[in-house]
Amino acid sequence: MRELIRKTEIDFMGLRRYTMVVSGLLMALGFFGVFQIFTGNANLGIEIAGGTSIQVRFEKPFRMEEMRKALADGGYREAALQAVPGENILIVKVGAHGKEEKMVAERIVELLRKQFSSNPLTVESTSEIGPAIGKKLRSDALFALAISALAIVSYIAWRFEFKFGVAATLATFHDVVGLTGIFYLLGKEIDLLFITALLTIGGYSLTDTVVVFDRIRENLRLRKKGTFSETINVSVNEVLSRTIITALTTLLASLALLFFGGIVLKSFALALAVGIVIGTYSSVFVASPIVAAWRGEKIAQVRK
Repeated sequence: MRELIRKTEIDFMGLRRYTMVVSGLLMALGFFGVFQIFTGNANLGIEIAGGTSIQVRFEKPFRMEEMRKALADGGYREAALQAVPGENILIVKVGAHGKEEKMVAERIVELLRKQFSSNPLTVESTSEIGPAIGKKLRSDALFALAISALAIVSYIAWRFEFKFGVAATLATFHDVVGLTGIFYLLGKEIDLLFITALLTIGGYSLTDTVVVFDRIRENLRLRKKGTFSETINVSVNEVLSRTIITALTTLLASLALLFFGGIVLKSFALALAVGIVIGTYSSVFVASPIVAAWRGEKIAQVRK
């Protein structure tokens, strides 16, 4: 395998006092974002909070100010509008606000047709989700995350040892919560695509962490002297080139989706790009230091 960086001797464990501060701030932001999501104060997608989504295509270009005014005058002042540049496409999203409403899509389409009769439109898609279904989807998403965490602990504990499993789980939890906080701070929509991105990043981070842990286990068998932190430093430096190459290639793919994948995939691609950076960071500066703090500095082999 071609190496991007060779023979580095970076003291990663010596930087943990600084990375702990960074991770602490990221987790604080993440917990605040999660709290805001559960209290309904975040930008929740209709799949999570319930509501109506409509995508229409006009024959001629339109002005967003006129669209907002028409919907506000029609009683949909809180509707979120999004235009697709160069496509004459308008996406309208209306939250359920805790009440069940029917035929919202039809009323909005009729309102737009009436207000802009000189600019015919075609309905490309509609989606209406009630608050009860949104609540069910939220609980299913949490269940999926919980099952993922349990699977991570079980797999790493079986392959390495229990302490490694807990460390990998905490590192993955760090990535998921941190990414949630960043998305809340940016005001991005929290929807099912974002939940999908969280699960994807959890898997990516776990894979990266397993590579580091596997090299640590190998070096624990070879090294008879030194401390556990020194073994971690040697191991991380040895896989650093692989880690950077993997992160760069997946990041480039995510950036391609972000810039060329269309408006529907933009938030998903952004979540992947940010999550790859956080996941790479945590596999080095979160998972390994947790194992070192819990396991101690004494050299002891990990079971095969």
